[in-house]
Amino acid sequence: MLLGSVLFSGQKWLLPAAGFVVVSVVLLWWSYWRAPASPGLRAACVGLKLLGLLALAACLLEPLWSGQRAKPGANFFVVLADNSQGMQIKDAGAAESRGESLRAMLGGQNGTWLATLEENFQLRRYVFDARLQSTRDFAELSFDGRATSLATALKTIRERYQGQPLAGVLLLSDGNATDVAEGTLDLDGLAPVYPVVIGTDDPVKDVAIEKIGASQTAFEDAPVTIQGEVSGAGFPGGQIIAELVDISAAASPGGRTSTNLPAGKSVGRQTLKAPRDGGKEAFRFLVKPDKPGITFYQLRVSAPDGGGEATLANNSRTVVVDRGRGPYRILYVSGRPNWEFKFLNRALAEDDQVQLVGLIRIARREPKFEFRGREGESSNPLFRGFGNQSKEEIERYDQPVLVRLNTRDELELRGGFPKVPEDLYGYHAVIVDDLEAEFFTPDQMALVQKFVSERGGGFLMLGGAESFREGKFQRTPIGDMLPVYLDNPPEHLPPGELRISLSREGLLMPWARLRNNEPDEKARLAQVSPFGVLNKVRGVKPGASTVARVTDSQGSTHPALVAQRFGNGRVGAILIGDVWHWGFKDEENHKDMDKAWRQLMRWLVVDVPKRIDLQVQARPGDPNNAVLIQARARDKKFQPLENATISLQIAPAGQASSLSSTGRTTRAARDDGVTMARQGTNQPGGKPVLLTAEPAGREPGLYEAVFVPRETGGYLAEAIVTGEDGAEVGRAEAGWTSDPAAEEFRSLRPNRALLEEIAKHSGGEIVSADGLGAFARALPNRKAPISETWTSPLWHQAGVFLFALACFVAEWGLRRRSGLA
Repeated sequence: MLLGSVLFSGQKWLLPAAGFVVVSVVLLWWSYWRAPASPGLRAACVGLKLLGLLALAACLLEPLWSGQRAKPGANFFVVLADNSQGMQIKDAGAAESRGESLRAMLGGQNGTWLATLEENFQLRRYVFDARLQSTRDFAELSFDGRATSLATALKTIRERYQGQPLAGVLLLSDGNATDVAEGTLDLDGLAPVYPVVIGTDDPVKDVAIEKIGASQTAFEDAPVTIQGEVSGAGFPGGQIIAELVDISAAASPGGRTSTNLPAGKSVGRQTLKAPRDGGKEAFRFLVKPDKPGITFYQLRVSAPDGGGEATLANNSRTVVVDRGRGPYRILYVSGRPNWEFKFLNRALAEDDQVQLVGLIRIARREPKFEFRGREGESSNPLFRGFGNQSKEEIERYDQPVLVRLNTRDELELRGGFPKVPEDLYGYHAVIVDDLEAEFFTPDQMALVQKFVSERGGGFLMLGGAESFREGKFQRTPIGDMLPVYLDNPPEHLPPGELRISLSREGLLMPWARLRNNEPDEKARLAQVSPFGVLNKVRGVKPGASTVARVTDSQGSTHPALVAQRFGNGRVGAILIGDVWHWGFKDEENHKDMDKAWRQLMRWLVVDVPKRIDLQVQARPGDPNNAVLIQARARDKKFQPLENATISLQIAPAGQASSLSSTGRTTRAARDDGVTMARQGTNQPGGKPVLLTAEPAGREPGLYEAVFVPRETGGYLAEAIVTGEDGAEVGRAEAGWTSDPAAEEFRSLRPNRALLEEIAKHSGGEIVSADGLGAFARALPNRKAPISETWTSPLWHQAGVFLFALACFVAEWGLRRRSGLA
């Protein structure tokens, strides 16, 4: 607040006033010099009389009190009221909700402060929730807004009144903003904000899910971990019940439970002790989705005895789990038929998402003179009697004899190991087993390295008589990307059994272990049959992880399973040459071996990019919870695919299964979705929305679209990519959740700290609800863009003469009391 300043307009009286003061001081000194009184009394009397004389002398100079005030009617002032659902909360011991209290402040006898403000300012009234809305008398306050876009509202006010004389903003809210993330609050250039905190800090009875997340691994028994963090207040000693529900198969948004939650299948239920006020508890569920692809789960919590909460809007949260959708295709290349392929193939037969394609050599390449066929015969005698073969199909003498297994069609791998990216990049991983480097041409080995480093594929080499150094892979592109050094290995390994164990790092990798705790895993490893064959290496490369080791008969340890990242992909090396021995001990060990193979293959392919990649990103601070859908399309060489057409089909979680299975919407859905597709919002009734992703421009092969969800829950988006020739290139899907109510009711206490920060950085201050009248009266005296100067004469004010008279009377009283008068 500006206090003003004092000006003297009668400066022509300065010398007479100074002379009067000097003469007065001399006379006072002379009259009291010989007075029979103590020095303290004389000083007090002199001081009082001198003050009175100075006040009279100052009147000769005609003092004026001057200051600045807001020019009436020249400045704008904004009153901004919160219209979100959070204002429906009743504070502890309160007879009315926060919204009712706010409405009372703005109307009736309590709203007279608004009239006071209008006397000096051009008053502008607004309400805000997910958007900002102008109002005449706050009649629009219904307190049903899905979000509290506080930062967006202030930003809009700043932009709307940029360059105009805005004196300030009176903000009436509980401060629980849903669009303010850490470090995202922009207050630059904002007019002074005067927040009025609606609500009290007393805890109310409530149970809320504050966080929920899902993590998944290649661990077969528990591929998905869903964890929720729950806070509670007002329920000391009670219990909280949490239930995890699979809502992916819910019939439709119309199929709801009695609590207006989507129907679904319960997959877990837990009970924990209610946390103390301000405390938190974590619920952890281990689940295995019934189907691949996108699955939506909803965590629901309930308070003890099921009642008494301030709100139920924060008792449920939805989370999306993406297991990926196969098939993931792995190319297995072996130099000879062996047991490893047999057991690996059997193990993956139980995994409907992973396909193993075999290319197995049953005869080496031999010089022509090695064979003596019939006269005029050009085919390999090994194929004699297998029908009439054309010259293009017969195996030549100087070519190896290869067998293809589990191929997609008769053309796949017909020419042997792929020679061009279009053929190799169709696989997600490559396994090389018991095969020498000479099997590959230099171009093929360079292609395999690009397959891992650029395409992001997985590569695994298995131990054998012709693997690693024995296969002469050192100083080759394949050897360069292996996680172990192949040069100068130890001379020999001592004979005897090799006992396997997991390293500390391996125990922390869910895909590497088969039990869910360390003691059980070590007990399991102790029962594994010892191995007898190990490929020798000099050591492990920097950055690589030794997942498993073997211990020889002399107690020395050697790496057995090593993994590392290489470019965009990952590479693994199994140095044991007889893994198949593991499964011969008993049925339990055989099951463990199959499970280990499946988990290893999942790890090998789980992060491998696909030709079509669909991602959904939230737009921080967006008041409508809009999401950015990005689709990246690649051709067969995994180069950006331009000039493509990408159609997006978006459906709520309840329709996720039907959308995924059909891959298309009905003709009616297409017709009904045309208008909404242009706007990018989901339609009433939960019908699928059709959108077209447009090229982003900043990155080749990137296409984007914006979608605004209008319903709470999960959403599934499917991208259908069509090339220039009109042929379908591929499809991809992605899921996300929209839960503005949960964000709105994350905390039921007013966010006083945020409001104080806004006030401090903008130059305002916190205003109490009881002090609105005094604030409205004092606001004109604060700094404003357009101000005027006011003056008030002090020299003929009664207070000045009363002050002088009081000084004289006090001086006379002291003298009379001391017997001097």
